[in-house]
Amino acid sequence: MAYVISDECVSCGACAADCPAGAISEGDGKYVIDADACVDCGACASTCPVGAPQAE
Repeated sequence: MAYVISDECVSCGACAADCPAGAISEGDGKYVIDADACVDCGACASTCPVGAPQAE
């Protein structure tokens, strides 16, 4: 299952910088994860300061 970013996102970009698949991009008010590109590695969740990325 792909990860999703909750509304807790503070748009810091830490998750996008650490995503090895390049699946995270800046969206409208928060970052978003492309479910088709996500490899379910959890790197985003471990680097996020507010815990916004979560396994779907």
